[in-house]
Order: sequence, then structure tokens, then C-alpha cells
Amino acid sequence: MSVFDVKTGSSPVILAFPHTGTDVPGDVWAKLNDNGKILADTDWHIHNLYGDLLPGATMVRALFHRYVIDANRDPSGQSLYPGQNTTGLVPDTDFDGKAIWQDGLKPDEAEIKRRYELFHVPYHQALKAEVERVKAQHGVAVLYDCHSIRSHISFLFDGTLPDFNIGTNNGTTCDPRIEQAVVDVCEHADGFTSVLNGRFRGGWTTRHYSNRDNNIHTIQMELAQASHLARETPPFDYDAARAAPLRSHLKSILHNIEQIAFDLARGN
Repeated sequence: MSVFDVKTGSSPVILAFPHTGTDVPGDVWAKLNDNGKILADTDWHIHNLYGDLLPGATMVRALFHRYVIDANRDPSGQSLYPGQNTTGLVPDTDFDGKAIWQDGLKPDEAEIKRRYELFHVPYHQALKAEVERVKAQHGVAVLYDCHSIRSHISFLFDGTLPDFNIGTNNGTTCDPRIEQAVVDVCEHADGFTSVLNGRFRGGWTTRHYSNRDNNIHTIQMELAQASHLARETPPFDYDAARAAPLRSHLKSILHNIEQIAFDLARGN
């Protein structure tokens, strides 16, 4: 079973996909209950949504499902959002707070460590290598972390989630020009809603890889799945017509980020 896929590009922009994978090893699959086997918390179709929007972008995608181990969680187990409901390095529940493991088969510490070494570590080794390669090539790297989530999840947030959820950990993970360029596109996207550093301020990837002093910038985009899926329930079909205007805005975002990255590389 492959752990990750890398498409090497020539742009200073790297797209990371920690949650689009649906591969589950047989021994893990056998421990999931019927609810867990729905894999409801997948970032459905996001790698296809972004796939050709910035042809030169490097893409690093985890192929394993987040129920195996979550590639966007702190290995220490520290919560990204203290005091708020969330899921852990290996989740006990889905985003609705419902159990995903059969009774008595929830992974113990030894099993979590095994999965960490088999899946989490190799994915991040690959991502780190691409960040270092791009930084060496351009003098700058921008890691754009790609996510999506259902629009209504009362266990995690109240009401309806905005379409664009921009995360920079309260402005700390990237140059202000990158943040502003993304905000400008989202705020002027007709028919779409957006928020900066709302419920989702950027996960472990965004916070871990950011190194502005070394010209490595990170930003997370969490998309509400209603913006590009036919339905947010099984089989979670992609809706190309619904996604078309979203893709247009995402393309603008990525091209604007790339131009700012070139400016940063020149010291502007």
C-alpha cells in the first residue's frame, strides 16, 4: 500500500492534501464499525478540484485515510483547538461525535505508534523534502494546505460553515500579502461566503512548517463541501457544474500567491 503521492512542480507553491486519501489497510478496516466504514470525514475530491489550477505547483497527497492516522494532527496529541471539540491523531469518533471503532477494538498507544511510523512519518518526510527543494530552488516556498469539510457539523461548530475558511493561525504563518491576497479573492467571490481565522485557523501542517524568517510561508484553506459536492452524504458525489465557479476563484488565489512568492524571492 502506497502511503503518499508526489507530483513535483517548478512553482514556489506547494499544495498539500493530508485528508483526501481513502486507503485503509485490511487489519484497520476490520476494526472499524459500520459508521466508520462510511469514511464520512474524507476531504472528498479535493485533489481533483485543485488538480490543474496551477500547472507548476508541487502536489503532495496522503493516500491513507485520516481514520488510519490523521496527517494533520500533532504527533504529541496536543489539541489544535483547546477547549473545542475536535478529533485526535487517531480519531475515536467521527466529526459528529459518533464512534467509528467496533467495541473493544479502538487503537491503543502501541497501535497508534505503529501507524504513526508507517504513515504519518513518511508523508511528512515527503512533504518536508518538497518544501526544502522548492525553497532551495526559489529562495521561497509557500505551502498551501488543502481541505474540505461538511457544511453542517454541530459537534464542531454552530450553524453553516462559510464556503472559504482561511487559516493563518491569526496572521502568524505567512507574509501579510499572502493572507490579504487570499482574503481579497474570497471576499469578492460573488455568491460565496468567507472568514479569516474563524473556526479553522490552520492545522498542524500550517503551524509546523511555517518559518517566515526563512521565507517559508503556510496557509490553510478549508472549503465547505456544499460548494463543490452534489451532496454531503454518501456517495459524496462531485458536482462539476457547482464546482466550476469555485475553481475559478481558487485558480485566482493560487496564481496570486505564486506572484507574491516571486516578489518575496526578489526581496520585494
